[in-house]
Amino acid sequence: MLSIEAIVKPERVNQVSAALLEAGCKGFYYLNVTGQGGQGGVEVLVGRGGTTAGRSAVPKTLIRTVVDDSMETAVVQAILDAARSPGEGEIGDGKIFVSEVKEAIRVRTGETGADAI
Repeated sequence: MLSIEAIVKPERVNQVSAALLEAGCKGFYYLNVTGQGGQGGVEVLVGRGGTTAGRSAVPKTLIRTVVDDSMETAVVQAILDAARSPGEGEIGDGKIFVSEVKEAIRVRTGETGADAI
């Protein structure tokens, strides 16, 4: 089993969610987070005079799913296609992390492994 976490722009969540469902990913969740990456922040308008201020942390959305190893390529590709900005993409489009999951247990039934996901 694999855990796939994607950090994407908040405005791309609906596209990524639809792509995950289309790829056969049955369950996932997402959280709104704030952080800083290679993008280094953004300039935002503040007040009424058109003044700007630097903001080092930017809003992102973390999407996480746990899937069978055989689904890795399809799920990662679905996220890439849905999260990338049109054209060649843009700085801040996000990152994907894939890691192994030792065990999964469904609380209601006690099922384990792939049956639990």
